[in-house]
Amino acid sequence: MTTADPATTPATAYEWLGGEDAVRQLVERFYDLMDLEPGYAELRATHGSTLDDARSKLFWFLCGWLGGPDHYQQRFGHPRLRARHLPFSIGILERDQWVACMDQAMEDVGVPGALRERLNESFMGTADWMRNR
Repeated sequence: MTTADPATTPATAYEWLGGEDAVRQLVERFYDLMDLEPGYAELRATHGSTLDDARSKLFWFLCGWLGGPDHYQQRFGHPRLRARHLPFSIGILERDQWVACMDQAMEDVGVPGALRERLNESFMGTADWMRNR
């Protein structure tokens, strides 16, 4: 695992990523990839006909989760991620596609390697916890 120098590492992943504009760029690329890449077809199928609502909610959520403003909680209260995702069938395939799509989006928007590695670990843990089948 790559380690970052604590003296030069920003206090939060949100700051390290580059703030709100960078989070927006990451979320947009993530959903663009999901919509375009055949390798994410099963994941895309879980999202309905439009991705607009999902784009907004993930952006709001990630801002706070990464250590920035709590836009999601201000709008909806506690995220209750697992409970909010129970209506969707999430298995190993969907988990793996979500993580792969996010990793590709992070690479495409230039997330620094050490941060990308840390986020991938966190995303995989969270995505695995979301599985309900």
